[in-house]
Amino acid sequence: MRKKVTVVGAGNVGASCALRIANKELADVVLVDIMEGVPQGKALDLLESGPIEGYDVSVTGANDYAPTANSDVVVITAGFPRKPGMTRDDLLMANYEIVKAATEGAAKYSPNAIIVVVTNPLDAMCYTAHVVSKFPKHRVIGMAGVLDTARYRTFIAEALNVSMENVTAMVLGGHGDTMVPLVRLTSVSGIPLTELLPQDQIDAIVKRTREGGAEIVKYLKTGSAFYAPSAATVEMVESILKDKKKVLPCAALLEGEYGINGLFVGVPCKLGAAGIEKIYELKLSQSETAELNHSAAAVQELVDVLKQKGA
Repeated sequence: MRKKVTVVGAGNVGASCALRIANKELADVVLVDIMEGVPQGKALDLLESGPIEGYDVSVTGANDYAPTANSDVVVITAGFPRKPGMTRDDLLMANYEIVKAATEGAAKYSPNAIIVVVTNPLDAMCYTAHVVSKFPKHRVIGMAGVLDTARYRTFIAEALNVSMENVTAMVLGGHGDTMVPLVRLTSVSGIPLTELLPQDQIDAIVKRTREGGAEIVKYLKTGSAFYAPSAATVEMVESILKDKKKVLPCAALLEGEYGINGLFVGVPCKLGAAGIEKIYELKLSQSETAELNHSAAAVQELVDVLKQKGA
């Protein structure tokens, strides 16, 4: 039985996710969008790439959720992108309605699916998908830490002129300016980063990582990043579909871990066929704990706004 993935949102992130999933022959793909003709056209274009690229999966487009029935994974990318000067928080209520509708449609037709949320503000949108779907917590996961860690690793490799593959790192916390790159656990082929770079340069890399999304928005002016976000999303989808059990930083619902309760926050998770199969609780230093709590507080503010609006 072939696997099936629904990607909600046929914009840059969604279409790139569909392309990467097809390229890796991970699953048949259904691309869903409210724009008439857009998901159908992009899906057909992707399908026609198959004979050239050598992938043999079905890619279809739809404006409703009936064709998505019995999906193994549902990736939600739909939403308004950030524009220059716009914070992720500005997007909150607009994208809440979009993610709510997407979750309702997906959950109705694929009650056993695992939901991967990509829409910003990420941590609050994960909360929305969890509440609306009523899925168990291990089947609602947010994509943020994989992307943030990739950016962090990229900047370190650039600074040291070494292979990105040799950089081991982990970024925790909410997806935004309060994320927590764990410098103490960052290394290059086992060599601690603190032995390779002076503190001021490390601080600059941490700052650039936190502002990684905004840096790209500033360049693009009318949109936000999509190549790296889609690559990060598909790494998660692949680990789930192939039961690879990769340990990746993902937004997960915490219930006491790290002293945080009832919030989706980025932490190391084992991703397999069941979704989140284990949350790893690292022993953090005092300053790291303070930073993670600060990040969780920023997520709490958004969730509180949703609750006040009756969400």
